[in-house]
Amino acid sequence: MTRWIIFLLIYIVIDYYAFQAVKTITKNKWIYYVHVLISVLVVGNFIFQFVASTDTGRVLTPLKSYAFGFLLTLIALKLATLPFLLGEDVYRLGVGVYNKLFGAREAFQIPSRRKFISQIALGVAAIPFASLLYGMYKGKYDFRVLRYTLEFDDLPAAFDGYTITQISDIHSGSFDNKSKIEYAVDLINEQASDVILFTGDMVNNKATEMLPWIDTFSKLKARDGKFSILGNHDYGDYVDWVSAEEKNKNLNRLKAIQQQLGFDLLLNESRYIEKDGEKIALVGVENWGAGGFKKAGDLKKAASDIEKDDFKILMSHDPSHWEHQVIEDDYHYHLTLSGHTHGMQFGIEIPGLVKWSPVKWRYKYWAGIYKEKGQYINVNRGFGFLAYPGRVGIWPEITVIEFKKAVKTA
Repeated sequence: MTRWIIFLLIYIVIDYYAFQAVKTITKNKWIYYVHVLISVLVVGNFIFQFVASTDTGRVLTPLKSYAFGFLLTLIALKLATLPFLLGEDVYRLGVGVYNKLFGAREAFQIPSRRKFISQIALGVAAIPFASLLYGMYKGKYDFRVLRYTLEFDDLPAAFDGYTITQISDIHSGSFDNKSKIEYAVDLINEQASDVILFTGDMVNNKATEMLPWIDTFSKLKARDGKFSILGNHDYGDYVDWVSAEEKNKNLNRLKAIQQQLGFDLLLNESRYIEKDGEKIALVGVENWGAGGFKKAGDLKKAASDIEKDDFKILMSHDPSHWEHQVIEDDYHYHLTLSGHTHGMQFGIEIPGLVKWSPVKWRYKYWAGIYKEKGQYINVNRGFGFLAYPGRVGIWPEITVIEFKKAVKTA
């Protein structure tokens, strides 16, 4: 309860201070009432969803996500005005002190706020406000197909031109628009890749979240099959289960659903994909993440049935695994496929110019293709969304990677 009181006090201070910009621009009391009403409704709904809700643990339902999303949007609006208001207050205080010390007035007086400063503040604040609303309305389903071509000297000749489609972080418990998801599944199939690889987090918390989407995702097709691994959310670790047995039953149910969808789930296992008498190894580990995340992944066990000299694709949900273990492994994994970060669902990307998201402060490898020590990783930005029910600048991703055999030059 204490943390909620502290949260309310901080919010009230921010809200009241930001309200000064509105008061400077207009004297219409109805606008004041609307401002207060919106603030009360958004904060009240957020507290209700996270305190009065009957859901246990850290279960994120669509209602909770939207409550958080609207609160985040409103706070972003208010916080964006503060630098302008604070800057002006420093100026006003300075003018007041100067006039007191060197002016003709005996009484200390601070000048009134200037209307144009408040107008600028609210104008700038409208940018993140509108962006976050857009992210919830449309951005979360603005699917993008990103294509890469990777060359390898030791790629088996039969796999020259071989294509894979990677999807990651479905988070089915967040979906609220069936037609958009059906469109995305059709878009995946349109790529006509040789194989589809899913790199974890099928649900937010519980296997039952996937039940309404079984028919939709069962339509995914690829000539050489569909393979998958588990992500940190798939284990049910963020739910207060009645018993360990119930938690284990949930995980087994999710595994059964993946089988029903036609996915070959790799649990620290490997498979060979063969073509024209040649083969590449597909290795899938359970979740392994730095910074307190589950470390069920066992790379040595997963690769125990393949050869060191095989051409290898590794599926590992968390890119920190690549950073901390995979790069230095003597098996040399040609390509690792990860997800997990979502690109924080917020950032700025202009190909060739800008690639930024706050998540870069947490993850060294957070979106796209990276190369270290002759090995590649692709960090997929995610298919779905979590917590904030939207995306701004970091759009939902379908990755298509084509393998090419490098041409040796004399």
